[in-house]
Amino acid sequence: MNVILITDCPSGMATTFLAARRLEQAAQRRGWQSQTEMHGELEAVTPVSSEVIAASDLIVVAAERVPEPARFVGKRLFRAPIQQALPDPEAFLERAAREAVAFDITNEPVDAPVAMATVDKPGPKHIVAVTACPTGVAHTFMAAEALEQAGRALGHQIHVETQGSVGAQNRIGEADIEAADIVLLACDIEVDDARFAGKRVYRTSTGTALKQPQQTIQRALGEAEVESAGSEESSGGERKSGGSHKSAKERGFYKHLLTGVSFMLPMVVAGGLCIALSFVFGIKAYEQEGTLAAALMQIGGGTAFALMVPVLAGYIAYSIADRPGIAPGMIGGMLASTLGAGFIGGILAGFLAGYSAMAVIRYVKLPASVESLKPILIIPLLASLFTGLVMIYVVGTPVAALLSALTAFLNNMGSTNAVLLGVLLGAMMCFDLGGPVNKAAYTFGVGLLSTETYMPMAAIMAAGMVPPIGMGLATFLRRSRFAQAEREAGKASFVLGLCFISEGAIPFAAKDPLRVIPVSMIGGAVTGALSMWFGVKLMAPHGGLFVLLIPNAVNMALLYLLAIAAGAAITGVGYALLKRGESGVTPAPDITTEPAKAPSAPAEANRQMS
Repeated sequence: MNVILITDCPSGMATTFLAARRLEQAAQRRGWQSQTEMHGELEAVTPVSSEVIAASDLIVVAAERVPEPARFVGKRLFRAPIQQALPDPEAFLERAAREAVAFDITNEPVDAPVAMATVDKPGPKHIVAVTACPTGVAHTFMAAEALEQAGRALGHQIHVETQGSVGAQNRIGEADIEAADIVLLACDIEVDDARFAGKRVYRTSTGTALKQPQQTIQRALGEAEVESAGSEESSGGERKSGGSHKSAKERGFYKHLLTGVSFMLPMVVAGGLCIALSFVFGIKAYEQEGTLAAALMQIGGGTAFALMVPVLAGYIAYSIADRPGIAPGMIGGMLASTLGAGFIGGILAGFLAGYSAMAVIRYVKLPASVESLKPILIIPLLASLFTGLVMIYVVGTPVAALLSALTAFLNNMGSTNAVLLGVLLGAMMCFDLGGPVNKAAYTFGVGLLSTETYMPMAAIMAAGMVPPIGMGLATFLRRSRFAQAEREAGKASFVLGLCFISEGAIPFAAKDPLRVIPVSMIGGAVTGALSMWFGVKLMAPHGGLFVLLIPNAVNMALLYLLAIAAGAAITGVGYALLKRGESGVTPAPDITTEPAKAPSAPAEANRQMS
């Protein structure tokens, strides 16, 4: 039997390729001749040819939907989620042979209309896109570059706007929006989408756009939907957040939280570095009024850190309810600070304010003559009253007690507990390289800075540097196992690692996740454990090794470097030993016989971070 195997996992490449290999092996055991089409991150999709489709007896699709369904009309086809193919591929194929039916494109309600439209109107499309990640440093620009290259490779015209830490760059003009066939928003945080009202919009994360750029564009062309209600202006000039706004429906807890963190982060960086600079004059020098040390401490600890929690809460509420949520969110965040509830209370206040503001927007109906008062009077008043009263009488005291207990535990924990916490945080930082688990650990460390708990942040940043440094080291130690492109990527990865940009290791993790991710997690866990065991404290939540140039930003610089070097060595040597040689890899002299060329990646790394 001639069978076509199609696998597509939207969340990552490991499942896509693992399922494909297991299904191929199962088909071979059954005596079937198979052709495989994988929609993953390792390489561009190579669609099966029309001749192969015509000769096939069965199409097996392990995915949520059939890619480009028009080509399979009339063929015997079976589709089921990819998760069902992994545990028992033999049973999956047996079920496919038994349950497959002649494919009817009308059974694919999402893809069918677009697929037919594509057939009716061939040719390049005009795409506008926006990328934005919480820190606005790495993912934002790497995803933009990946989308631009993928768009050109697919023959489309694409314009990508980046909303990074330095603001919007390569802005999309009104003429571009008017001419656009679709809008692709690869954003982990809330961005202003009012200008795209009436256009077909597709939303995804920066991580997906970076790892699967061609598949992301193809899905965008097939699944983008017109958005209008969420971008209409109310009479008061505020964007409505209810109704049929698709983004409001799709954004969840994680995205709201990351929006708050992205706006809070500059406060943390500036405040932490100002505090570190005050320590240059002595750890207690700030206690003398009128001195420069006291002024630096007032800027950092007294002002920047005081704004952390209100900004966090305000922009969580903004992500939920748009501008009407900012005032009640910041009020709730300030109350969290004054009540001692810290960043945990700030997070709760942000969600209370956001959802209460949205409730007022949706359910409080006013006569048309006074509707204009709603965004400037009614929403701030009612949402602020609700948030404030709940914070004062319900949330504040127990959360303050919880945060106090957590802070006391972290500051007084023994070496065993410290090492275990370091292992956990370090492994989390290396698990998905900028994904949800990585950002959960990072957010935990940043939040603790407001309570003057600095050890977890040191372990987190150190561990986050391990995967890219380790990958660069592996390509240096065993060059013969890596293709020329991988060796060049290794140089850039090493430099990005020094800057605390974990995403530098993504090309390696995407291609070989079953080896790269475990060995990175082991190295990160060791680094995190050593950092906590040494008692290293870090004042700034970003900057990599460059924060060492600021006196007292790290209290034990040499031990900190030792922790990073140990984890990176474990990861680099481990992957160099585990890496398999590939056919087609250009042989390269081993490092033991020929000195390596000087790295040439800093310019490229700096360009990606700019």
